[in-house]
Amino acid sequence: MISVKKHIPNSITCLNLLCGCFACMFAFKGYNEAQYVYLAAMLMCAAAVFDFMDGFAARLLKAYSPMGKELDSLADLISFGFAPGVISMQLANYIITPDQAQLWYSHLPYIAFLIPVFAGLRLAKFNIDTRQTTSFIGLPVPANALFWIGFYSLVEKYSWAECIYFWVAMVLLFSYLMVSEIPMFSLKFANLKLKENYLRYILILGTILFVVFLGFAGLAPTILFYIILSFVQNALSKK
Repeated sequence: MISVKKHIPNSITCLNLLCGCFACMFAFKGYNEAQYVYLAAMLMCAAAVFDFMDGFAARLLKAYSPMGKELDSLADLISFGFAPGVISMQLANYIITPDQAQLWYSHLPYIAFLIPVFAGLRLAKFNIDTRQTTSFIGLPVPANALFWIGFYSLVEKYSWAECIYFWVAMVLLFSYLMVSEIPMFSLKFANLKLKENYLRYILILGTILFVVFLGFAGLAPTILFYIILSFVQNALSKK
């Protein structure tokens, strides 16, 4: 019984990794086929659920292990690093006009692979950084992944074409945010007290409103809202 219990969190992590692999496969099929990208997005959301559940299972069953920590980061690199990188690349292909594609613009989509590179750096840093036990230093990779799901949906939903330079700026910004030294609060609740969790409750409320009114596209402003709230918390803590 003990040996079986020990492997439950790692099995859930493997489901995260499996969802990430399928997400990458469908995202690569998504060139001019938005339905494949949305299928990839749903698989990434499923991976995020498994990413939450493996940590919850490890705490509940007291089944922590060094292997579990490393496996979690490897799964996250695929599900929340490489998969959103492919989605971002397909987004660039979507917004580059046929006239632009004949010029050097056709090479710009490859900038999207900065996302998995910096996600890997962020995950490696997280594994050895003792400051990140109860909060984060830099943007968590699942949050980065959710932003790119939302951003793709936002551009596709509102036909927001010819914004390639803004896309480049977002790739560079979010790559930087993942490895930055900016403190960001964790979404884990130690308790349900309003005073200690008011920013988390505000974020949950904002997420519900964004997603209800915008669908998948609401994930992009949700992550921007999370970043803004983290800056607010940092400013309040300094006071």
